[in-house]
Amino acid sequence: MEPAQKLTDRQKAVLTFISNSIDDLGYPPTLREIGNELGIRSTNGVNDHLRALERKGYITREDMKSRTLRLLRTPEGHPIRDEEDVLDIEFVDIPILGRVAAGALNHAYEHPEDHVRIDRMLVGRGKDVFGLRITGESMIEAGIHDGDYVFVRKQLEAQRGAIVIALVGEEATCKYFFPEADHVRLQPANSTMQPILVSHSDWRSTQILGVVVGVYRKLES
Repeated sequence: MEPAQKLTDRQKAVLTFISNSIDDLGYPPTLREIGNELGIRSTNGVNDHLRALERKGYITREDMKSRTLRLLRTPEGHPIRDEEDVLDIEFVDIPILGRVAAGALNHAYEHPEDHVRIDRMLVGRGKDVFGLRITGESMIEAGIHDGDYVFVRKQLEAQRGAIVIALVGEEATCKYFFPEADHVRLQPANSTMQPILVSHSDWRSTQILGVVVGVYRKLES
């Protein structure tokens, strides 16, 4: 690969935003997102910068579409040297954890049962994402069945209505999260089951292990 051509400050800002988006979300930003972030008023203006980045060998894309672009160089001009490096951008290794009891997430995270490599677009940012195997049918109306694997972004807070992995007693459970006036309601997606209600006095800040960001189901052959 030829030496990197020098970028203008504006071109480097565009490339850095693209690189950060791929790192944080798992996929490139749209033309509009690039424009909004950098104050570029028109998509034609954004395309001018992307064409310059293509011409200088920093990115490639199909059919002039921003979602199809791939990085060929880092914003510092270092080449992405081979297929393995490209795979590192497009795919991420997710640890599959076993049973997660109270206080045991860090230990389980450090000693996973297995790993699975998946497309970043399925889970967004790969960092701090882990997998758990679902047991039971409490979330079948949300499309999560017994034996499925859920991908979970590790975090202690969640928005109302999010599907979370939360600790109830000594066990982790997958439920919808609804904070109410005097309790937290963990709602199953199964009309035959009752919600779990936890009073605010009993709810701990560490009770949420993470938010579900994806589901994987192995089909029998």
